[in-house]
Amino acid sequence: MTDATAIATFAQQMIAAGAMFHARGWVPATGGNFSVRLGHEQVLITASGNHKGELREEHFLVATLDGRPLEAGRKASYETLLHMQIYRRVPEAKAVLHVHTSANTLLSRKFEQITLSNYELLKVLPGAPDPQAQVHIPVFANDQDIARLSGEVDAHMVKVPTTPAYLIAGHGLYAWGKDVAEARHRVEAIEFMLECHLRELSL
Repeated sequence: MTDATAIATFAQQMIAAGAMFHARGWVPATGGNFSVRLGHEQVLITASGNHKGELREEHFLVATLDGRPLEAGRKASYETLLHMQIYRRVPEAKAVLHVHTSANTLLSRKFEQITLSNYELLKVLPGAPDPQAQVHIPVFANDQDIARLSGEVDAHMVKVPTTPAYLIAGHGLYAWGKDVAEARHRVEAIEFMLECHLRELSL
């Protein structure tokens, strides 16, 4: 069991990420959700219904890897199972961040996959791809059945274990890292490249 001091530290890291993302317009209203893996079977995750730019420590809860909050009466994020799928499938993932931006929403509504290449920031992604490489960000159709959606994501990641992140159509980006800082850096890098990609398509 992770101690209270560590949980408070992780919460503060996610609070800071939420404030930064909110300042950039990446987590409108109550959109987005964040989590950190605490140990083999537990995750600290944002509770349902809170604005991610206005988070406080009480807006987080501890849940098991099947998405069940440990504290009776608490409600985890609707998309908790998507976080849990990543932790199960990607052993090195210790933090997952999900954001809603204009670029990722528009592109994911138009394409079934986003291919990024010739961006220096590709090196921030898992495996540190060469900037000249082609990196594919899959897009999954939005589905209110989160268990079914997480199963679809998992099936894809079994086939393509190098998947660096993914998009849900019209919904947003999921990215992860070995800690909150690395996950945040990857969100920033991907969102920069998606914004460039969107602008390039309009030229």
